[in-house]
Amino acid sequence: MQKVDVVVVGGGIAGLTAAIYAAKAGKQTMVVEKQDRLGGRAITNKKKGAYFNLGAHALYKGDAYATFRELGLNLQGKKPSADAYGVWKGKLKTLPMDLKSLFTTPLLSWKGKMEFASCLAKLSKADTRQFDRISVREWVEGNLRDPMVRNIFYSLLRAASYVAGPDLPAAGPVLKQLQNALKGALYLDRGWGELIEELRQKATDLGVRFITNTKVSSIDTRGGIVRQVLCEDGTKIDTQHVILATPPSIANELVPFAEKTALHTWKEQAIEVTAACLDVALKRLPKPKQQFAYGIDQTVLLSNYSRAAYLSDDGAQVISLIKYQGKETDPDKDLHELEGVLDLMQPGWREQLVVKQYLPKMTVCHDFMHMKRLENPGPAVPEIQGLYVAGEWASHGEVLVDAATASAKRAIQHMLSLEGKERNAFYEHRGII
Repeated sequence: MQKVDVVVVGGGIAGLTAAIYAAKAGKQTMVVEKQDRLGGRAITNKKKGAYFNLGAHALYKGDAYATFRELGLNLQGKKPSADAYGVWKGKLKTLPMDLKSLFTTPLLSWKGKMEFASCLAKLSKADTRQFDRISVREWVEGNLRDPMVRNIFYSLLRAASYVAGPDLPAAGPVLKQLQNALKGALYLDRGWGELIEELRQKATDLGVRFITNTKVSSIDTRGGIVRQVLCEDGTKIDTQHVILATPPSIANELVPFAEKTALHTWKEQAIEVTAACLDVALKRLPKPKQQFAYGIDQTVLLSNYSRAAYLSDDGAQVISLIKYQGKETDPDKDLHELEGVLDLMQPGWREQLVVKQYLPKMTVCHDFMHMKRLENPGPAVPEIQGLYVAGEWASHGEVLVDAATASAKRAIQHMLSLEGKERNAFYEHRGII
């Protein structure tokens, strides 16, 4: 029988972040991960000398960036150029990403250019929380008049949220993410696997213990109190605190009588976001200037990550493409569309191909702040003492990896605040304070 203060179930970014902050607070902490390696969807696979993430990954200057800097991570990589094209009616058009491209883009009329510039200026200073209760579509239709300005904003906001349609996402969080994106993205050398390794090392230095290749079967919560973590291989871990850094469906499965708790609500309201992801490593770029494109009338994005990050051992160029998906998906059709965008941006790319990776339906996030959501998940499961949730789905307004780190910190802060209240109650009872 093992005994620790805190057990974190799941070794992705949320789980590793929670473990680090628990250990920093002096808690004996253990992470249990069902895979044979840590990282979850932030792992990096190396193929023929090229580093492939599980789909496109960029780090914006939001909560995750601030958290990783606070923890002293190196975050090796660079900020890519903002030069971009828009894919409109099967053709490439310059997108207005700076003053020069704003004046030269053929996509917008003079009036449209003025409206676009004015809106970006206002947005850069806006408190986006005021838009948390309206959809992206309501914000776009209510604030923009020019049809092409609307189209471009839909494209930018789609890329910020990874959600194909504008009717579901709450506008506030997506606009905040766009604000972060406009400050510049960071592309990481050797992919996000390097980030995971830095987090693992930081956790290890703080005394966090890891059990990998081990699946948790259930959490013992008799009497409404966390008591034990039970694993399929027979391992039992005594603990007072469990952080479920898992998808909401898994969290629901691990807790007996979860249907009587908030876990059930969080699982039922969750709307999964997926994307088809194509990554290619090319010996050279047929069109070196065409490195980044947003789909305007297609729900796609293309970026050459090698323009800012070290992603191959032999100088190959690693390009990532995404097709933002709705409910209905077709792997062959999505691949055909992504390859069509690559044909447009880098004609003749097949002759330069070193290796490719196609993920036809990659989970981007298990939930987000949407218009059908009843409540924001976590940090605590109110019906069970000592049980918490973390993950990109446990967003309180953050998006993607920012939600993963923010929810992890919320869980630890809540745990520590409860302990503080218990200590104060103990001292007050004895007349010490």
